[in-house]
Amino acid sequence: MLHSDFVHLHQHTEYSLLDGACKIGDLIDKAVEYRMPAIAITDHGTMHGVIDFYLKAKEKGIKPIIGCEAYIAPGSMKDKKTHGIEGAAFHILLLVKDEAGYKNLMKLMSLAHTEGFYYKPRIDKQHLAEYHDGLIGLTACLKGEIPYFLSRGMTEEAELSLKSYIDIFGRDDFYLELMDHGIREQKIVNKELIRLEKKFGLQVVATNDSHYLEKDDSFAHEVLLCIQTGTTLEDQNRMKMQTDQFYFKSPEEMKKLFKDVPSALKNTIAIQEKCNIELDFSSMHMPRFTPPDEKKPNDYLKELCLEGLNKVYPDETGEVRERMEHELKIITDMGFASYFLMVRDIVHYAKENGILVGPG
Repeated sequence: MLHSDFVHLHQHTEYSLLDGACKIGDLIDKAVEYRMPAIAITDHGTMHGVIDFYLKAKEKGIKPIIGCEAYIAPGSMKDKKTHGIEGAAFHILLLVKDEAGYKNLMKLMSLAHTEGFYYKPRIDKQHLAEYHDGLIGLTACLKGEIPYFLSRGMTEEAELSLKSYIDIFGRDDFYLELMDHGIREQKIVNKELIRLEKKFGLQVVATNDSHYLEKDDSFAHEVLLCIQTGTTLEDQNRMKMQTDQFYFKSPEEMKKLFKDVPSALKNTIAIQEKCNIELDFSSMHMPRFTPPDEKKPNDYLKELCLEGLNKVYPDETGEVRERMEHELKIITDMGFASYFLMVRDIVHYAKENGILVGPG
């Protein structure tokens, strides 16, 4: 079967909560219908849908490109200031090339949620530089740092920003993202991005920032945004998309939009050829728990079980101890001692701090 020569690289799914309206299964089916060789997942600030997406894409013979539209702080991600930027963050698109990139993207998203959260889960350029290996960067939508400055006529700031990203990714793995949703600012920004492409020796790539599957879904997506922002359709000042063009466009529609920039279309294929990640589900990777006093997990678990047994069964019989030994053997033989110790640690902390703990 002949494949399409265009691939969607900027794609939001249902895991962009209350923003993306594309169910992963339907999305993959649409990619199959359009004969796309690959498709990316780039949800806002999260990788929660990655495994679901990966497995369903593989099942249908579509190459899954793992990515994320990350939030990047204007300064340090630990700096709790907006600096006049809505949400205290710009957008940047990150795509995984290989296993190193997958691990680095997971690391960045973990840091974003645990250390950089302010309005949004944010990273910063310092951490991006540290964990950029195996990743491709794209400039994102009008909320991306470079498009943001260009749309405001701040050319010098845009070029300084661009140089900082070139320093991180190099010229081969940083792309200038062209979008056309019928928005005036995008046309202005696209011209400037093409100028920067020539000035800095970079490449442009055509994307569509898809948030819903069909054009007719635009109204349902407006309702979804109302739920997210706690507003109603009657509110003229509510957050909404400026047009009804944020749907999963066909390759033919994308070729028509970017007929004057054929390289931007070709580069979607060039990028997907760089992205080759194979996830292994055949083995188990359990986190390690470090017991106190350099004890081994198996020994420490048995010690805790004995303490608990003596409290619950002060007059224990041989039958009780035999049962404990039997269950402990199963746990340790399967290599689950660290898992049980971690769960015990969480529950113990919760009880010590007055946090309710329920079954499961």
